Amino acid sequence: MSDTDTDTAQLAYYARKTLEAKVYDLAIVTPLQVAPALSLRLGNQVLLKREDLQPTYSFKIRGATNKLAQLSPAERAAGVVTASAGNHAQGVALAARELGIAATIVMPQTTPQLKIDGVLSRGGHAVLHGAAFPEALAHALELAKGGMTFVAPFDDPDVIAGQGTVALEILRQHPEGLDAIFVPVGGGGLLAGIAAYVKYLRPQIRVIGVESEGSNCLQAALAAGERVVLGQVDTFADGVAVAQVGAHCYDICRRWVDEVITVSNDELGAAIKDIYDDTRSITEPSGALAVAGIKRYVATRGVRGQVLVAIDSGANVNFDRLGDFAQRAQRCAEAL
Repeated sequence: MSDTDTDTAQLAYYARKTLEAKVYDLAIVTPLQVAPALSLRLGNQVLLKREDLQPTYSFKIRGATNKLAQLSPAERAAGVVTASAGNHAQGVALAARELGIAATIVMPQTTPQLKIDGVLSRGGHAVLHGAAFPEALAHALELAKGGMTFVAPFDDPDVIAGQGTVALEILRQHPEGLDAIFVPVGGGGLLAGIAAYVKYLRPQIRVIGVESEGSNCLQAALAAGERVVLGQVDTFADGVAVAQVGAHCYDICRRWVDEVITVSNDELGAAIKDIYDDTRSITEPSGALAVAGIKRYVATRGVRGQVLVAIDSGANVNFDRLGDFAQRAQRCAEAL
């Protein structure tokens, strides 16, 4: 089989899995909403895919629901364990409760209390371990040796396919005229799922990943030609504070993602304000990555008149952080 045939087979595989994904018992079809003020300012039509409106206020409910729906009766009976910075945790907890599965969720000790409470309120057993995601992941894998089924937060074909339903909805909601889709990147599951589905059906649409400068594990991997482990991870955007991109995710992204952009924490603060101004909703820093990426892309490329989609991926943020976001937005505005 040629490389081209292998690539086509990979896209077809994930496109089929995305079409067959079982997410809508819990996930909803989220709106694709125009951001009028931001669009006017940037000279492009900016559309927000409002994944912050999911039942768990994050897109992560999609992959978690699809993965748990695929488990065998024996796997369900054994219970599940996962590691998460908080959004996947809530998705697993909710899906497990609905399916009658016991769920243990390992989260970093730095996880926002709002996300911990979200796990507990949905019936999950929360375990806080380690200063960052890698330590939580290692502990969850150790617990899985006791017999529980490990549910990967991003590096799993069923999870990737579940996240890919975001792209399925976007292409149905805007069947023509899209120029680019900007996607937040942590471990890479959302970007991989969107890239595989979009490039199979509409390869002319650019798929662009957006990372925090302090957790750019995909950008580092692409530069090195292999997956790398970051020596340090900034937790300002805690939802994407991941030291290494997933293996399945990297394999898809290195083939099908057009570009990866990084943005600063101050740019994230400004993007949170932009989203608020247009929607009156508060986005967490990782949820604002795509909007920050669009702004950086437009400023550096000078594009005009395009249709650009930003995945507004989550809104799980402690209220007491809002002052910091406002200060960062102000600094970003003053720097212009």
